Amino acid sequence: MSSPLAIRPRFTPELDPAFIPASLWNKAFRDLARAEGAVPMALALERADGSVSRFDTIVLPESSAHFHLNLPYIERIVKFLLWQRGGWKVYAGGPAAIGDHLRKVYAPGGEREFDYHFMSGVYENPFTVVTTTPDRVPAEKETTVALGRHLDGCRVGFDLGASDRKASAVIDGEVIYSEEVPWDPKNQLDPQYHYEGVMDSIRRAASKLPRLDAVGGSSAGVYINNRVRVASLFRGIPKDIFDNHIAGMFLRIRDELGVPMDVVNDGEVTALAGSMSLNDNPVLGIAMGSSLAAGYADRHGNITGWLNELAFVPVDYRPNAPADEWSGDGGCGVQFFSQQGAIRIAESAGMTFDAGLGLPEKLVVLQERMQAGDALAPKIYETIGTCLGYAVAHYSDFYELKHLLILGRVTTGAGGDIMIERAKTVLAAEFPALAATVNLALPDEKSRRVGQSIAAASLPAIERN
Repeated sequence: MSSPLAIRPRFTPELDPAFIPASLWNKAFRDLARAEGAVPMALALERADGSVSRFDTIVLPESSAHFHLNLPYIERIVKFLLWQRGGWKVYAGGPAAIGDHLRKVYAPGGEREFDYHFMSGVYENPFTVVTTTPDRVPAEKETTVALGRHLDGCRVGFDLGASDRKASAVIDGEVIYSEEVPWDPKNQLDPQYHYEGVMDSIRRAASKLPRLDAVGGSSAGVYINNRVRVASLFRGIPKDIFDNHIAGMFLRIRDELGVPMDVVNDGEVTALAGSMSLNDNPVLGIAMGSSLAAGYADRHGNITGWLNELAFVPVDYRPNAPADEWSGDGGCGVQFFSQQGAIRIAESAGMTFDAGLGLPEKLVVLQERMQAGDALAPKIYETIGTCLGYAVAHYSDFYELKHLLILGRVTTGAGGDIMIERAKTVLAAEFPALAATVNLALPDEKSRRVGQSIAAASLPAIERN
């Protein structure tokens, strides 16, 4: 994103030096707007259930010679809001040229065509941008629900990732068994592969229990009432087969098992895991796995109706930033805070891997080299940590933050500790007020890898006669 704004980070990610922190770009823009007579800009996102999220900011007046900077500034904020909070209708309350730009970009054939179709599908309404004035933008109307925290009985929890399935057996809140099984769901066209994989993980964990009372699961994607709406794990399956065999797969599994079962977005379970382990709120939980999952528990420990798909949220505003493989957009979180991001940075810095290795295997090699004292390995984690520090500041513009719990395979080992310490250093130097109020935490080593499946086990309530 080219601009005349002066962006001077105190820290440069050593192995990704072109990185432009969204947090600093936005701050510089707002400083310029205030200096040139800022005008209000209100944004609202409406979801299918009638709930509304609102975000208020400022933009440059139409008299400004830099008015054009309003367009990328608001477009990137809308992008963040769409994937954080979700919605099928966006109200743009401000200069008409900004709303016109959003309508052009978020449209079939536009730069954000992927987002247009995704949001239309999730909310079952054609994605729409309404240009209006700030005073006519709808008021906020959020909804929250209590989630999980049921620890009684004999339970199985599973977490479906792009490279492995995790499962845990839990008795009255005590984990007695956890395991990870490799799989490759994204590249499979036969829905039976997914069904058998999920059932295998549940049965293996259930075999360690005296009985099975309930099953809870988490998976990347959008799930409503245990039905799969959109999920990257199943994106190789044609739509007609998806509709007939995948959309209701977890309802079928529930009926076959004959016990209560709940499946929700993996980000929500990440937040639940954080809230349960810290016993405090609010919590933003992020899981750095094959992709980047996120979830949020509010100050009351409840879950919002938001998407919280931070994998698609832009954190890097450089021109030609590394592009997300699915949406095609540049600078998104998945390219930094995931296996994809870690290996991208490693390979761009000259680290080589054997041909044919997948992302999980490459990450294992990176972790082994870290343990063996490879001089390049810690720099990879320091680079990720620098980007993370700036990203946390960006997240704080959109979330009330107190605890940020970080899970996932990328955090495993000493590299995870290096990453978090680097992020804390960036926050303390660049954003001291934020650093004083936000706790960045890694759980213990085992929870970093299987914490989501343990929290998932607590999702369903057991019906008592």
